[in-house]
Amino acid sequence: MAAPIIRRSLLYVPGSSMKFLEKSRGLEVDCVAYDLEDSVTPGRKAEARSNLKEFLGQPRSENILEQAVRINAVDSGLALEDLTEVLRAPNLDAIVIPKVNSASDLHFVTDVIRHTLPERHPSTPNTASKPIKILALIESARSISNLSEICKASPYLSGLIFAAEDFSLDLSLTRTPSLTEFLYARSAITTACRAHDLPSTIDLVCTAYKGEEGMKTLEEECIGGKGLGFNGKQCIHPSQVELCQRTFSPSDKEVEWAIRVVIADEKADKQGRGAWTLDNKMIDVPVVGKAKATVKKAELCGFNVDEIRSKWADQEPE
Repeated sequence: MAAPIIRRSLLYVPGSSMKFLEKSRGLEVDCVAYDLEDSVTPGRKAEARSNLKEFLGQPRSENILEQAVRINAVDSGLALEDLTEVLRAPNLDAIVIPKVNSASDLHFVTDVIRHTLPERHPSTPNTASKPIKILALIESARSISNLSEICKASPYLSGLIFAAEDFSLDLSLTRTPSLTEFLYARSAITTACRAHDLPSTIDLVCTAYKGEEGMKTLEEECIGGKGLGFNGKQCIHPSQVELCQRTFSPSDKEVEWAIRVVIADEKADKQGRGAWTLDNKMIDVPVVGKAKATVKKAELCGFNVDEIRSKWADQEPE
């Protein structure tokens, strides 16, 4: 069984800057996507590939849960060079693929990974090497139309990421503070991920990050994205990471309530009760299922679940 994945934040770091690469080691972040695409000028692509091969060959930081590389788009003509260079790096966990318009984009990357690293295929029983994962950026009307086939295109696929700026360009949209122009696309992405059992749905970049207003905008976007079913957000600056990870974690009250539900349900089950109440609220199978999922996520987010369980060990169904 695959290890649980948490990607409350995905921070982009340019691969062309050794200074920024080294600084990233000191961050506490779920996923860092070292970039070969938008943040790297054409004349520095080769340098960035070389930097990342060297950087990802060094001992990894314990504070970074996942190290990914965003390659150039498959139709750019650069993707094969990117993959050839970085796939051999021992501390690479995932590949982020931009501009995934159809299943064929994922087929190409899947074939390269399968040929280069057969020992890191998800179905290969090898405890020494974790499977490589793919995250696909959804950036166009065509990709939204092809979501179902994209979600089924690769055994390495681990989630979808919504790229609002390129989507705006494709549809000639103007981004507004309400983000309502993206409602259909964002809802389609989270729904597709759930339908195909993909663990990660990562929301659009917040372009504001400076000062109180920037942090307020970021928090509002995180809350809105969480409400649509996203479980993480892209970050373009380290200052955004902590707020994103806090917002996409369950709150203390949510965790405590979920644990109370789980404890009471265990007792109700022994009593043969399928539905019961807690704090005058009806509790049935869907509520219990959500509570169990919250407890699992709380563990991944660092909550001391055992300690909270001991506090509510005497909880009874009403």
